[in-house]
Amino acid sequence: MDDPFVSIIMRSFNEGWALRETLPALRAQDYANYELIVIDSGSTDGSAELIDEAKPRHLVRIEARDYNPSRVMNHGMELSRSEFGIFLNADATPQGSGWLRPLVIALQDPQTAAAFGRQIPRPECRAVYALDYERCFGSRRVSSTWEHFFSMVSSGLRKDIWAKRGFLEKMQYSEDDEYTRWCRAQGYRIAYCPDSVVMHSHNYTPEQAYRRRFGEARALAAVWNGRLNDLDWPRTVLLGWLADLCRDVFFCTGRRRWRELPHAANIRWQQRRAKLAGFRDGWKFYRNEQPLHH
Repeated sequence: MDDPFVSIIMRSFNEGWALRETLPALRAQDYANYELIVIDSGSTDGSAELIDEAKPRHLVRIEARDYNPSRVMNHGMELSRSEFGIFLNADATPQGSGWLRPLVIALQDPQTAAAFGRQIPRPECRAVYALDYERCFGSRRVSSTWEHFFSMVSSGLRKDIWAKRGFLEKMQYSEDDEYTRWCRAQGYRIAYCPDSVVMHSHNYTPEQAYRRRFGEARALAAVWNGRLNDLDWPRTVLLGWLADLCRDVFFCTGRRRWRELPHAANIRWQQRRAKLAGFRDGWKFYRNEQPLHH
């Protein structure tokens, strides 16, 4: 049977260093029936020229100040000629020739709205973030027990289901989380494809870690089914930080990376403070300081 035609949708911004590996990895796939759509947010490092050489069907260039993740992903799906939109970040490098096929196979089920693949960290990834990747994507991933988890970095969507609503453009963070929660609420499934693997990680500074977690927590407030005071300083910040730190100690000890513990403790503290602050800010923004109605 012929492989179904799919659209690979890539977001890019100053990631030429990674595109030199990611684009050849796409060409090496054992799945050739695809088009490439790239939306570049004003790169100045030669990324657009590298992408041009890959001959994408569409290369859309926007200004960095105009970037909105939901709007960009919706635009990519609108440009797609396929019933399956496969998303790949420019800095997520497929590992081996079999990255694409598992995602496409999962999406052929009409009840599967979205699928996402496994991510492994780059060799230079700091311990605090390497642990997060293990918890989310490892062979014994803890994320399978969480109420909800999804990552857009290496993923796919069915266009017929996306067309019913798409991504909410008011979301500046966690738009993929919100969309896939909506899919599940409509009765659709979300599939995890561990055989579809990319290498991807970031070593965020403490300031970047704070901003990112603040944005994620702000978005969490939009979909939270509980109350505002479900998150508070003693539980969310203090006890949460201690629990995080215990996991970091175990992880670093097992890998003889003890010297990274002070760095991990600082990152976790920033993340925990940001989670509470972002959630409270998001509650005001999305709920207009009104209680939830069930």
